[in-house]
Amino acid sequence: MTQYFDLSDDQFEKIVIAIGQRLFGAGLMGFAPGKDGGRDAKFKGTAEYYPSAAEPWTGCTIIQAKHTNGINASFSDPAVCNVEKLTGLICEEIPKIKALYESGEAQNYLLISNRKLSGIAEPKLTKLISDLTGMPIENIALAGTQQLDDWLELFPDAKASLSINPLQSPLIVSPDDLADTIEGFREAVQVVTVDEDRSTPTPRTSLEEKNRLNNMTPDFETALRKRYFELMFDIRKFLSDPINERFKASYQEAVDEFNLKIIAKRTDYETFDDVFNYLLDLLIGRSGILRSNRRLTRAMLYYMYWNCDIGRGKDDQTV
Repeated sequence: MTQYFDLSDDQFEKIVIAIGQRLFGAGLMGFAPGKDGGRDAKFKGTAEYYPSAAEPWTGCTIIQAKHTNGINASFSDPAVCNVEKLTGLICEEIPKIKALYESGEAQNYLLISNRKLSGIAEPKLTKLISDLTGMPIENIALAGTQQLDDWLELFPDAKASLSINPLQSPLIVSPDDLADTIEGFREAVQVVTVDEDRSTPTPRTSLEEKNRLNNMTPDFETALRKRYFELMFDIRKFLSDPINERFKASYQEAVDEFNLKIIAKRTDYETFDDVFNYLLDLLIGRSGILRSNRRLTRAMLYYMYWNCDIGRGKDDQTV
């Protein structure tokens, strides 16, 4: 099974195009910005194999690729479509699809995403699209991760034609190790001895020097420090307690992965502010545990930076 969530949007689009050319024909035109700023692929004519060779679609088919870096994402997620409120990425496309259909510019619509598509969600969503656009339901289709896997197995030449360079992938990290640490810390931080020494340790590199080496703006670092500095002692105490060796190991695994990925993709970001926010959004988007503990997640990321576990320090000019 392909880990589609670890790909960039462009890499995912390449997969969709490779599959689309086998299903519809070599004349399928790749993703290009439309009048509304969206990116659609288009095929005009009679499809070779879609939805079947016996009864193929004819006319103009609009194909959209909706990629997410979320793990275990689903078409049933409200972010995809909230049927009651008519919000979400599918509903956002309705006006465009409706206009294309009514003007005769499109007769078919296929939306492909690296999300799980259940047998319950599929008919509900296709009917909704049909009801709101007027396009016949038989000319509307959705495809999820299972269908993508099936197509790549059916068309091995499509997979072989792809050149997905891992170095071109976005800054993608796994949330599992950090989520494990956050869960343990959340429980432990609730138990604090009143008379213990709560003096905060001095960072290995001064914050001024750290910010300069990593190009983190002073205002951004100051905002982080005001909100989360009070937790630095608790995090240090938690990680240094021998009873939490397992969580310390998970923390270190997360640090190692973050650093390696940051090194590889550092030039893609103007400031470390951008790196911090990107990591935070990605981690929260990929883990329910971190999403429900946003403050602790931000605090733990700041601790990594403040403690010189991620980013450049005066003793390590290459990280």
